[in-house]
Amino acid sequence: MNKALFLDRDGVINKEIHYLFRIEDFVFIDGILEICDFYQKRGYVLIVVTNQAGIAKGFYSEDDYHKLTDWMLQEFSQKGITIGKVYHCPHFPEITGECMCRKPNPGMILQAQREFNLDLQNSILIGDKQSDLEAATNAGVGHYYHINDILKRLDNMPL
Repeated sequence: MNKALFLDRDGVINKEIHYLFRIEDFVFIDGILEICDFYQKRGYVLIVVTNQAGIAKGFYSEDDYHKLTDWMLQEFSQKGITIGKVYHCPHFPEITGECMCRKPNPGMILQAQREFNLDLQNSILIGDKQSDLEAATNAGVGHYYHINDILKRLDNMPL
């Protein structure tokens, strides 16, 4: 079985910008590339799990989202970092109804578990919101860290 490093996107990979969808507005969080490199070198599959309610709310389209995601993956790749997959939830309960993929629900994590044969108990999720922590708990992810806690100890990251 594989272990994963699950990453939220907005507020963890990139600076939080309300309904981000334009490449020119994307700014990587200082230290995120080092975090990804650290865990990738230790055999973790890097997986992004992100709520993207802006799609349901009509702020941007699926196509806009995919263009930004493709660009982000290319930026990671140029730094030698491989993202196994990006899972996104385009729903918003008041518009689309309830779903199992929107964090804090575990749907995206459980889908990744099936696709990558993941040992969730030995996996990690890094997030910046309560819904990230709850998603990790609801899916049975063994370790959760807030991005600020990880950034404070880049030289001595937890395994």
